[in-house]
Amino acid sequence: MIKPMDGIVFDLDGTVYLGEAALPGAVEAVAALRQMGKKVLFVSNKPLESGSRYAAKLTRLGIPAGPDDVITSAYVLGYYLAHSEPDLRLYVLGEPSLREELRSHGLTVLDELDDQDPQEVLDPTGIDGVVVAFDRTLDYRKLNTAYQALMAGARFFATNSDKVCPMPGGALPDAGATIAALEHISGRKVELLAGKPSALILQVAMERMGLPPERCLMVGDRLETDILMGKNAGFTTALPLTGAASLADALRSPNPPDYIISSLLELLKIVNLNSGGSPVR
Repeated sequence: MIKPMDGIVFDLDGTVYLGEAALPGAVEAVAALRQMGKKVLFVSNKPLESGSRYAAKLTRLGIPAGPDDVITSAYVLGYYLAHSEPDLRLYVLGEPSLREELRSHGLTVLDELDDQDPQEVLDPTGIDGVVVAFDRTLDYRKLNTAYQALMAGARFFATNSDKVCPMPGGALPDAGATIAALEHISGRKVELLAGKPSALILQVAMERMGLPPERCLMVGDRLETDILMGKNAGFTTALPLTGAASLADALRSPNPPDYIISSLLELLKIVNLNSGGSPVR
């Protein structure tokens, strides 16, 4: 028996939009869900933009949204650290938007050295935590500073573990590549991953919606992140065939989604307790 779904959490890229265009049925589906009184949130692993920037894009594409409707891995990391480790001095392998997000939570983010000597690093004993994220300004000095800090006992955090970041013209190495390098050379393991497939994002989503997991649905196009995260959090899951995963991928997955859908409009049947979508089991 299908449980009532009162909270719907959407991935963005490949689920709601692709590039600068909303995917077919996305605008209509979100509008209909809201009209039905469902709570709708959006989540992203990318720490490159603030929630307000994602909200502005959604609004531009025909899905009205405010900053509180979007949860990013950067926000979740800042939220978690502000509540559990507020006094840490953080060294960030990341871009300006992440630094701004962490500082907005009242956290201390250390500045880079002004000197351009690639051999010089910040005093590792003054670093309490290393944060790894997507960083197109990554260089040897940054990597060495993070390594020295980890070897001196700094905590080890990351926004996300994606191997690559899809970009127009081709994918780029993402935080997962940097994490792997630091884990390899330091012998340390990331102790907190804020983004998918960690359930932390969905814990924040449940707090924001005021709903338990059994009344929530996670909708995303990636089996190894969106669907796995939803299952880890106790959500029902739906995979739209509009992004990364194919029907064949879903059927042979060790953790298949509860529903496979060709369009987000099929969610209306699922949340209405009908038999919409294609049940996997």
